[in-house]
Amino acid sequence: MHKAYQPLRPTANKYLQKKWDQEHYDKHRKKVTEAKPIVDTKGIRTPTHIQVKLKKVQVEKERQAVIDRDNQLLASKLADIQLSKGRIDHRNFYPERSLNAERRRTKLLEVAHENQAIYERITAQESEYRRELWEEDWVRTEQRREIITRYPHGVAHKQKMKKKSVKFFGGTSGQALRSSSRTRDGETTDEDLRHQ
Repeated sequence: MHKAYQPLRPTANKYLQKKWDQEHYDKHRKKVTEAKPIVDTKGIRTPTHIQVKLKKVQVEKERQAVIDRDNQLLASKLADIQLSKGRIDHRNFYPERSLNAERRRTKLLEVAHENQAIYERITAQESEYRRELWEEDWVRTEQRREIITRYPHGVAHKQKMKKKSVKFFGGTSGQALRSSSRTRDGETTDEDLRHQ
């Protein structure tokens, strides 16, 4: 194999030159593998307050405390249910209350006072219509009618109230029927039906 080796520089013995060159190369490779960097490329160390992160630990403790408290409440409720033998407490005995009940009550009182004031004003107000004036006006109107009519109202009324009698002849054996009107007093002058 040494005969195939071609050294870079002229040499007397190719075999020895190859051996020396190989030795130099191995030393070089060993130095390269064992070499340490001169420039520090690791970067700066992280500060301890960033490494520990105390705020995160505090938040985690608080969260764990809330979980523990909820678990304790749930365990106590389960224990109460187990001791109560499964009775259900589903009745609400608290009264229903409105948040604006006081405001509605005051508004209702204001409306009631306003209505009372309106009612008092209405009842205290005297009527503008007077019946006496209407009756006097009607009497004057009747007097004018009596004056302008051709036949006075009283005369026509008296004529209507006079007795009226009508004879009906006919029928068998000379029977006559007589009809009469009643007077104003309600008395009958003749019988309504009379056989002759």
